[in-house]
Amino acid sequence: MRWLGLAVLALPTVLVSMDLSVLFYAVPALSAELRPSSDQLLWILDLYGFVLAGLLITMGTLGDRFGRRRVLLGGAALFGVASVLAAYAPSTELLIAARALLGVAGATLAPSTLSLIRTMFTDPRERQIAVSVWTLGFAGGTMIGPVIGGLLLEHFWWGSVFLLNVPVMLLLLVLGPILLPEARNPDPGKFDLGSAALSLAAILPVIYGVKKIAKEGVAWSHLAAIALGLILGWVFVRQQLRARQPMIDVRLFRHVRFSGSIVACTITFLILAGIGLFVSQYLQLVLGYSPFEAALWSLPGIAGMLTGVGLATAVAARVRPAVLVATGLILTSAGFALFAQVGVESGVAWLLGSQVVLAAGVGAVASIATDLVLATAPPERAGAAAAISETANEFGGAAGIAILGSLGAVVYRAGLFDNPPAGLTGEQLAAAGDTLATAVRLAGELSGEVGQALLLAARTSFVDGLHWVAWIGAAACLALSGFVLVVLRSVRPTAEVST
Repeated sequence: MRWLGLAVLALPTVLVSMDLSVLFYAVPALSAELRPSSDQLLWILDLYGFVLAGLLITMGTLGDRFGRRRVLLGGAALFGVASVLAAYAPSTELLIAARALLGVAGATLAPSTLSLIRTMFTDPRERQIAVSVWTLGFAGGTMIGPVIGGLLLEHFWWGSVFLLNVPVMLLLLVLGPILLPEARNPDPGKFDLGSAALSLAAILPVIYGVKKIAKEGVAWSHLAAIALGLILGWVFVRQQLRARQPMIDVRLFRHVRFSGSIVACTITFLILAGIGLFVSQYLQLVLGYSPFEAALWSLPGIAGMLTGVGLATAVAARVRPAVLVATGLILTSAGFALFAQVGVESGVAWLLGSQVVLAAGVGAVASIATDLVLATAPPERAGAAAAISETANEFGGAAGIAILGSLGAVVYRAGLFDNPPAGLTGEQLAAAGDTLATAVRLAGELSGEVGQALLLAARTSFVDGLHWVAWIGAAACLALSGFVLVVLRSVRPTAEVST
């Protein structure tokens, strides 16, 4: 029965992550119909992720206190309603509000599914398998979101990308009460609304700041937002340490298996998100694929992810987690090294190979480290622990795009400005140095050899930036593998761990 319950839990996990990327190809269609301003369009795309990240800890704690199944089913109902509202939104304002509601609902689903796995699977070996399935669902949703969105938009209107959520949530509402147990903290104490508000106030400015830096570059206002969030985070931690019944037990970070696993996942997702930004641009702006074709070429990464998760799960009972996570990180480093071999005219083969290898390494790291996070936390606080893990991953992804994206942009501009194509005016060169997309558009407007020279120079400079990011990712993963071998060295394989 619990394995059927796991299948039910995997469905909303896929949709929560898929909704982060499913709108990518719907932008032209919804823009033509609703005519949002540039700022409104950013809110439509980003608000879901902002609200999701900001409320994960609060919703995980609510599940611990009021029942994880109850919170999961309530979130499923809200997710379905918000999906319908988004699909048929007659105005930009209503679509933005619906995306915010989707973020609220998504924040209930992610930690609830993972914490229920902790409750349903008390045997360490079975729990590892269940967490691996959850990991595949979450990672796979992000990868297939653009593809499913593109397929739906081939035949239906832009709102159809949201309606896919409705039957899945209805199925969850029907089967959840039958297949999923209820679980909660038997002694939760009073819900601390002040701490919940403070956690939201700490997380949102940080996520907002790093995402704005990724899109607009470094600015004092963005740095100030990050600083404000970090200060409020410090206040939140101090408050939790003094509380008799804290909202989250920050003392969990004193356990090396918990903190080490969080660090490994965060940095891995940071690097993965950063390279993902370059892969998308490389496929479209260097190799010339359409957005939908580029999304299809990213699907082999799912096969790599499945391989990494499957192999790590198969040997987890006998091999120490430190060895498995470190091996996954070394494999990820090898994937980045393969990325560094990609050239302007190398075609897609190198890219596919590096995606498969890298995704296999990330799959091994994510599945083992996530299980360690759940195993360290006491069962009554599984929701809060799952929320901390999810929040760290969200922050890692946002920071990766901001940090590595900025580094790649610096290398791109330096390469283009140091060897400017002949025949460009200063204004044209400055415009081309903004982004590769701008340079490709400008090259198409210029005539003959000048346009061709600009296109080659811009693509070469972009690939140079990709190489820098790839080698930094390779070095970082190797260093992190050494860190993991040290901090997780005392953690035993699942076969040696008592239930």
